[in-house]
Amino acid sequence: MRVIVVGAGVLGTMHAWHAVERGHEVVHIEREAEARGASVRNFGQIWVSGRAGGEELDTALRARELWEGIGARVPGLGFRAIGSLTVVKNEAERAVAEAATRRPDAAARGYKLLDAEEARGINPALRGDFLGALWCERDAAVEPRVAQRELKQALLASGRYTYLGGREVRDVVGEAAVRDDHGDIHRGDAVVLCTGAWLSGLVRELVPDLPVRRVRLQMMQTDPLGEPLTTSVADADSFRYYPAYGSDALDALNATQAQAPTAAAHKMQLLMVQRADGGLTIGDTHEYETPFAFDTVEEPYEHLTGVVESILGRPLPRIRHRWAGVYAQCTDTGRVVHREQASDGVWLVTGPGGRGMTCSPAIAEKTANELGW
Repeated sequence: MRVIVVGAGVLGTMHAWHAVERGHEVVHIEREAEARGASVRNFGQIWVSGRAGGEELDTALRARELWEGIGARVPGLGFRAIGSLTVVKNEAERAVAEAATRRPDAAARGYKLLDAEEARGINPALRGDFLGALWCERDAAVEPRVAQRELKQALLASGRYTYLGGREVRDVVGEAAVRDDHGDIHRGDAVVLCTGAWLSGLVRELVPDLPVRRVRLQMMQTDPLGEPLTTSVADADSFRYYPAYGSDALDALNATQAQAPTAAAHKMQLLMVQRADGGLTIGDTHEYETPFAFDTVEEPYEHLTGVVESILGRPLPRIRHRWAGVYAQCTDTGRVVHREQASDGVWLVTGPGGRGMTCSPAIAEKTANELGW
């Protein structure tokens, strides 16, 4: 087959990967020279711990398996099976973590409730004052700024992959055929649109009532920490945003322990992972109402700095990067992704939301299976 993939973020790249793996020819079209959206502006976390039970968790676990296999073949993407620790500071937060360990799927996630000494045994950099942590063995990480580039080089080496950067697809011009803004027509046996948060233009024309919204977040990255941060780290505010933690204990936490005003105003949680150069990627916020601001604001960064320093028990290294990103999320948040035939031979796959980096290999695999690649 000849497969046309539009969009070179992680979701589009994984569709190209599965097509090439199955022996097909791929033409990969990206409107930028290389991906610049949410796929490179995230934590690089393969985040199993917070996923909803059922299809979402099954997708995340399958994706975790696929990421590990791909990482062994493409070491430059930086796959690391590091797990995660969600730090709790009082009994109310600990109760939510304990409830999570009683889930019927807790073993599949690798959940274990640790006291502070046990948590420091896994991650000695956590020298601050906290009560314990929820360990999730199945969490992992990759390097988001280089992952797509490394995957592209591996795809190019196959001899069945063509990358066309700096071209925007403008029209569908027949069955499984599209025209780009250079006037070139690309014909194949299937076209897959993985356009991420670009929901206007051709996407709107093809699917006017797309059940997907855009979400904006702020993040930052520091100078090297000077020591290993051996796991990803989250704080208890993440319990409020991930469906895996829903329980009576979470209801009690929400009723008795309000978020800090800045965290509540910006719908914040702490997620933190160490990069290959030793720096820390730290976030994040959530903004849902459009139009989004064009600038970043300091209060969330100040709040996160305080949270991180309380967990590490030391000053945070200098912040050297601050940025905002936008991703696409299904409005029915119970759906893993929106996959729809948009025209003859043309499928749209978008809206994984914060699951994109985690779940993209398994989402693409399911697309390939459903389309009979």
